Amino acid sequence: MSVVRTIPGSPPEPLRHVHQPLAHDSATRHVQGGAAYIDDLREPEGMLHIACGLSPVARGTLRGMNLDAVRSHPGVVAVFTAADVPGSNDVSPSVGGDPMFAEERVLFHSQVLFAVAATTRDAARRAARLARLEIEAETPSVTVEQAAERQETVLPDYAFARGDIEATLTASPRRIDGSFRIGGQEHFYLEGQAALAIPKEDGELLVHSSTQHPTEVQHVVAKVLGLPDALVICEVRRMGGGFGGKESQATQWAAIAALAAHKLKRPCKIRLDRDDDFATTGKRHDMRCDYRIGFDEAGRIQAYDVDYLARCGYSADLSQGVVDRAMFHSDSSYWLPVTRINTRRLLTNTVSNTAFRGFGGPQGMLMAERMIDEIAWALGRDPLDVRYANLYRDGEDITPYGQKVSELDTMHALLAMLEKTSDYRRRRDEVTAFNASSRFIKRGLALTPVKFGISFTLKQLNQAGALVHVYQDGSIQLNHGGTEMGQGLYQKVAQVVAEEFGVAIERVRITATTTDKVPNTGPTAASSGTDLNARAALNAAQAIKARMADYAASLWNCPAAAIRFRDDRVFHGNDSLGFGELANKAHLDRVHLSATGFYATPGITWDRARKHGNPFLYFSFGAACAEVEIDTLTGENRVRRVDILHDVGKSLNPAIDIGQIEGGFVQGMGWLTTEELVFDAKGKLLTHAPATYKIPVASDLPADFRVALYPNANRADVVYASKAVGEPPVMLANAVFCALADAVHALKPGARVPLDAPATPEAILRACEAVQGRAMGGER
Repeated sequence: MSVVRTIPGSPPEPLRHVHQPLAHDSATRHVQGGAAYIDDLREPEGMLHIACGLSPVARGTLRGMNLDAVRSHPGVVAVFTAADVPGSNDVSPSVGGDPMFAEERVLFHSQVLFAVAATTRDAARRAARLARLEIEAETPSVTVEQAAERQETVLPDYAFARGDIEATLTASPRRIDGSFRIGGQEHFYLEGQAALAIPKEDGELLVHSSTQHPTEVQHVVAKVLGLPDALVICEVRRMGGGFGGKESQATQWAAIAALAAHKLKRPCKIRLDRDDDFATTGKRHDMRCDYRIGFDEAGRIQAYDVDYLARCGYSADLSQGVVDRAMFHSDSSYWLPVTRINTRRLLTNTVSNTAFRGFGGPQGMLMAERMIDEIAWALGRDPLDVRYANLYRDGEDITPYGQKVSELDTMHALLAMLEKTSDYRRRRDEVTAFNASSRFIKRGLALTPVKFGISFTLKQLNQAGALVHVYQDGSIQLNHGGTEMGQGLYQKVAQVVAEEFGVAIERVRITATTTDKVPNTGPTAASSGTDLNARAALNAAQAIKARMADYAASLWNCPAAAIRFRDDRVFHGNDSLGFGELANKAHLDRVHLSATGFYATPGITWDRARKHGNPFLYFSFGAACAEVEIDTLTGENRVRRVDILHDVGKSLNPAIDIGQIEGGFVQGMGWLTTEELVFDAKGKLLTHAPATYKIPVASDLPADFRVALYPNANRADVVYASKAVGEPPVMLANAVFCALADAVHALKPGARVPLDAPATPEAILRACEAVQGRAMGGER
């Protein structure tokens, strides 16, 4: 049985809550409709509704706005523009350039120009359409090619390299050059962007925001209003999904609501319509990847040169970190002896792309898997064998950015285990036999690995705080800087705290994340929410527990190390007190039963200027085997079976972790198969609603879907030897994309498959026609 020692010198206690598949803390409320989101909160008396006026052009000069008809519309109370902002008209999370309201320049289609406050949401939305705008339109840059031609970037180009790339490519026995396009993705959270701002006394504001980063909302709202941070409180109990789309981009909507509330001294709420949410918020970065691969006859990579042309949108937003992480994961799980990884962060007149689950890692890893497939096609080998040939191994275990890959044994053993449990070799023979006998329907099979680095690559974000109270009746209140967006963070942290005190989970009261309880928090992102916040909460709980143990020791005249906390009681030998009894006695004897906790991730040493260091505390591993079937006449396809084996260390909550793995995989599968973002030549997003943008539905799931946790324990110093689970499962879906390419390849073994992502039916059909019509060329 797993055990933990928390009081120095005390005997270990069996675990009661940690590693158990307990239900999500809001599970019942979720299914009953009782979980309150921003739009479910009781509306305060006199509350106004906010709607925004949006630009009808993607690039141009704003010459004027006639808002008389907007102001005179029935129900309208006020209209706000950049001129009404008392502080800074910028909601950027990084280097600036994100105006809350456009001023002189319009930089993307549907950019916010003004906001309307009205007595009803309908009145505000109708009024917002009445503006008469004078915009001198210009030809926008919509594609990365257009941006590159204009030489417009949001950040400088950045690269890191190892070895002499040109000489090694020239000397390689085989070489392939190519280009691969990877599409973006809309977050499509169930709860759209929303905020409710309530003015308090002395200029204080309470902002309820659907955000992954309450501290940033607090800071940006204060900056916009010209207030100190201490006058703004941001609170979030839960989000209806975030996926990165509410890490930086929730701030604009909170700031607009706060501006109206501050000016009008009335509560104000904004909730974006789904179409407006699509049009005005950023996506996953789409990229064009231009690559050159040198390899030998055994399929071993000699050199890998790749240029990522990232469509960043009109501003930097989080593009530095996102595109950097694509670079960090350009190796996937493979040793690159000589490499050059270069990036261009291109400015396009589209909405600023932003964080999305995986934060650039999925793009880098998908490109790496395309590299492996290209080598396999050229050599006529099974792609899995080429993957094995290039895996990191002893002596070949340093990433292009200088970090040594830990747990090589886990990487290799996990992949071998899935090969066996998925019956890959037998099924490969079956797929080959089926394709030989079927002219139009083809099947594909792929098994791909995942290696994902865990930690924020921006060092200062790797910290967390928590606040724990033990009341005199023994009940416990828990607060920390992490936010709950359905992923189960609140539940996991509560399990850790309940375990530390040896009490029932029901004693721990989870409270909303709020900046007036735990200040200066980082975003809940980078898959590190539990690593950071659970450790901070554990530190707080241990401080209180130590005081209680010292007090109990004074009652029983024994060493504190002899005190044991379990089963809602506190023991010394055969003597015991109820946990609540001890808390009451301690309170009466003036023992402090409240504590803050803090945790900062150790060992993070990434130096971006020197392009070297250890940006990650550890790696999470996984693998997926996918079998698909395509109709080569129409491009229609289905996923027949998926086997997943994933490493979460010693799972804090197996039920929640398996749910995260399943959900992450399906979201990744949607990104790579059905979810296509289409902009017209004028920069308008055409796929702006469920009618035109297709996320996976129940019928898209594989009929045979097998998910298992790899038996492992984190070797880094992480709470209860667990591992992160939020983002890595997205990249398990690479197996589906590679299997689709494998099915197309069956049409003409040895040919290259020009399949871009997402592999929609149209894209698959184009690839089928290209493979049957002519070889792509490009190998030298």
